[in-house]
Amino acid sequence: MKKYTDQGKNDTRSGYGAGMTELGRTNPKVVALCADLVGSLKIQEFIDENPERFFQVGIAEANMMGIAAGLTIGGKIPFTGTFANFSTGRVYDQIRQSIAYSGKNVKICASHAGLTLGEDGATHQILEDIGLMKMLPGMTVINPCDYNQTKAATIAIADHEGPVYLRFGRPKVANFTPADQKFEIGKALLLNEGSDVTIVATGHLVWEALIAAENLEKEGISAEVINIHTIKPLDSEAVLRSVKKTGCIVTAEEHNYLGGLGESISGMLATQHPTPQEFVATRDTFGESGTPAQLMEKYGLNNKAIHEAVHRVLNRK
Repeated sequence: MKKYTDQGKNDTRSGYGAGMTELGRTNPKVVALCADLVGSLKIQEFIDENPERFFQVGIAEANMMGIAAGLTIGGKIPFTGTFANFSTGRVYDQIRQSIAYSGKNVKICASHAGLTLGEDGATHQILEDIGLMKMLPGMTVINPCDYNQTKAATIAIADHEGPVYLRFGRPKVANFTPADQKFEIGKALLLNEGSDVTIVATGHLVWEALIAAENLEKEGISAEVINIHTIKPLDSEAVLRSVKKTGCIVTAEEHNYLGGLGESISGMLATQHPTPQEFVATRDTFGESGTPAQLMEKYGLNNKAIHEAVHRVLNRK
């Protein structure tokens, strides 16, 4: 099994900030908008270097989406920034009508997604955002796994024509992907080859999947691990190629099992290659206040939960 090394924990939102800084220096069309959360989105350096390309709209997220849609008409590439809950649920009508339906080239960048928002509690811990966004026609949905991949994704989406939802988080997590790895939208990454079970993970659960695979190897179980950073468009070919070899699959995500990555994969497999599947995700519930580690343990979103799901699915092969 290939070993991955944590290069030093960092938050994925800082990866977004680093990507924005680079875009500020390399792409004059990129502009940034923020809803009173500059510090949380880590974009101060972009603002300092490009003050004329930053728009602070205040706590007016719906207005921010409308402004962003308008800026595209003049050839700008707007990146909106706020918490994931406010980037999707609060402004869904504006995104649907002004951005998705209109096909506007807006990049909706969402920090503090999922349970790992932590102590702010259930009202802010959106676990439905991937489902909301993937159902919009023409919307690309991306959920990178660490600092390096979030930086690369931020830079890559500027070159993609069309609306994008980019999801990232608050806590410091393992940073293990190569800093120079090219980010290809819609292209899954095979992290570990295996023959007994496929583990497909996204976001913060990718590192947990690798830990689970190491522990499974000690039991003589060979797990194939795939990083799905782009949930829509889904790399169906990569998933099919793997499950045809292993015969079963576990999907892992920091999201409700309804509407998330696992549901996308199960729908694809149902029509193309029916396969036993187990879901590591929240089970149709809201979160609560607590530390990220406490919440991920309670709601079953860690390497232990993935390990247990693998044993369940192997019994169904």
